[in-house]
Amino acid sequence: MSATPTPIPFALRGDYIELDKLLKVCSLADSGGAARHLIADGQVHVDGQIELRKTAKIRAGQVVEFAGQRIEVQAPDAG
Repeated sequence: MSATPTPIPFALRGDYIELDKLLKVCSLADSGGAARHLIADGQVHVDGQIELRKTAKIRAGQVVEFAGQRIEVQAPDAG
């Protein structure tokens, strides 16, 4: 089987991003509606736990996993 996929880094622009929006902007869901369905279906993990809240606030340091992909959420660039 293939190696573990490269994590997707995501730099926040504020304090947090809602989970459904994160999946959409990282191209893991075709639309916000599709993202909300995936979350409600129990397919998305945050920090190793199933997350069912569609608009859960995802903050720097958290890891979101879905369909073999791993998003590492980072603090906004301080530059």
